[in-house]
Amino acid sequence: MNYLIYQSPIGAYLIGADDTNILAIDRIDETETIIQKETPLLRVAKQQLSEYFAGQRTVFDLPIKTAGTAFQQQVWQALKAIPYGETRSYKEIAAAIDNPKAVRAVGGANNKNPISIVIPCHRVIGSSGQLVGYGGGLDAKVFLLALESQNKKNDSAK
Repeated sequence: MNYLIYQSPIGAYLIGADDTNILAIDRIDETETIIQKETPLLRVAKQQLSEYFAGQRTVFDLPIKTAGTAFQQQVWQALKAIPYGETRSYKEIAAAIDNPKAVRAVGGANNKNPISIVIPCHRVIGSSGQLVGYGGGLDAKVFLLALESQNKKNDSAK
């Protein structure tokens, strides 16, 4: 696997890819030492993340490959269906995958998402609307949701 560190407004993200797919995008501690090897695919991912953080991209166009259980794959597909600037509750995701009693398991799968931002686990909130759990930290979740909300409002004002 090849790696590239992307410096976002909310910290460093490690992007990992093989020759054909993005395999990981994960927030990392900026003190970690990573041997980077920039490839054309990693450059594209970095560019699309930059566009996202600049409010210029609402949908990612990257080849991705996720390793996980069948249940996790279902949850991650449901996450990808959440529109930019919107949120869904864990309960709504469980219902979307026809497993309404699996709310806790949805949370577990959400936590194991290997490709954050592109698979938008930050768009999942508690059923009462509260912001709960995010592997990148609640501060990052707040930032990402605010970024999307603001850019969605700007798009509708045009």
